Amino acid sequence: MPTNLPYVPQYITVHLGAPDADAPNVTVPFADYIKNVASSEIYPTWPDNAIRANVYAQVSYTLNRIYTDYYRSRGYNFDITNSIANDQSFVNGRDIFENVSRIVDELFNDYIVMGNSVEPYFAAYCDGRELRCEGLEQWATVPLAEEGLTPYEILQRFYGNDINIVTNAPIGDRRETWDGRTLGFGDIGNSVQQIQIRLNRISKNFSGIPKIPLVNGVFDEATEASVRAFQRAFNLEEDGLVGKGTWYSIQRIYTAVKRLNDLASEGITLQETTNLFNSFLSEGDSGSEVFELQYLLALVSEFNNEIPTVSVDGDFGPGTRQALEAFQRVYGLNVTGETDINTWDRLYREYVGILTSLPEGYFGSTTLPYQGRVLRLGVEGDDVRALQEYLNFIGNTYTGIPTIPVDGVFGGQTQAAVTVFKELFGLNPTPIVSASTWNEITSVYRDLYDGQLASSGQNPGFNIG
Repeated sequence: MPTNLPYVPQYITVHLGAPDADAPNVTVPFADYIKNVASSEIYPTWPDNAIRANVYAQVSYTLNRIYTDYYRSRGYNFDITNSIANDQSFVNGRDIFENVSRIVDELFNDYIVMGNSVEPYFAAYCDGRELRCEGLEQWATVPLAEEGLTPYEILQRFYGNDINIVTNAPIGDRRETWDGRTLGFGDIGNSVQQIQIRLNRISKNFSGIPKIPLVNGVFDEATEASVRAFQRAFNLEEDGLVGKGTWYSIQRIYTAVKRLNDLASEGITLQETTNLFNSFLSEGDSGSEVFELQYLLALVSEFNNEIPTVSVDGDFGPGTRQALEAFQRVYGLNVTGETDINTWDRLYREYVGILTSLPEGYFGSTTLPYQGRVLRLGVEGDDVRALQEYLNFIGNTYTGIPTIPVDGVFGGQTQAAVTVFKELFGLNPTPIVSASTWNEITSVYRDLYDGQLASSGQNPGFNIG
């Protein structure tokens, strides 16, 4: 299964001051940042192996800040500071030593891990002259290198024998760990699984937060109860939903209880990073995730003739692969014909961008297109109001669907109506409305609206545009 393993971002945002200082941010290529730090903290005359040992520590320290969302989980809009009281030295615009640049080009996507942990190790260090510390002492690396020790052996002297070096880590776009969608009861996916894993670990330190018995990626009643208890414990709005604030609070507390920003880190295991749901789709796959992919591609292709049209049928065939490859090529992504996190993120943003730019009534007056967000208990908006109108209209024919208030709030009655609709039409019984359910509801609605009685289980399809 795919995992949420660390990657090296192409760019990093640095705050030029202490965290709360009124100072600017600069965004620079990750490798250039490490070159600047290394040139600011160590000397080019040092032996190569001493420089290399220091670069490993600097890369690991930086990636630990990013992987744990150390600053972003606290509400800051940057990844790291240049305050030496908090982080590493970074002098904006400084000259870079030639030999340091060469070494960083070799090592910028290599980092230290402790034992079998997957997160970049918090490789704390100090200069070793004016300040002594438990981690790596920079000046002390020089005589060790002169004795003939390798960079790995030098690092072992400071961090212990249980360290390992991850080499050639993947490089990707810097992205928020919160994907912009509020999670709540009925939602399914890898983000829900991450929340469940984190809350269960947090509950070891905070006994008032109940355990979630099944870590299965389904936002059930036990998950909601645990979320509410967490929100109470940390003075958050107790709504049982995981929006941006709750997401990053969970991330921050999880990092703290596992001491991930500490030399004595508990570590994150591979099992904790393994996804239950396959967001990495390829030719031969099928199901609702493929349907969602095709649905988004279909709209984008309507406005970009470089992307071929795609059948929205839930089966990942050659046509879907060709359309996906074209999308990746047009938008500067790795052309693999398979989905990854970067592809999903860009596709979702392009889809929503097109929707918001279209004039009212572009798709006709009968139904709205899928608005790009999953509807579930607690969500509010015009798309919820439209959903309620469609279900009420369909309920005039399929009388088992209860009549519900049209108030734009996805409450218990709306959830019950969605559940009945899914049962009647053989859909996944989870009481949420994603692209595939939205498509089915609007298709049935249009058929009935046009006077064509839809039989149970019929799916007339939806031709975008």
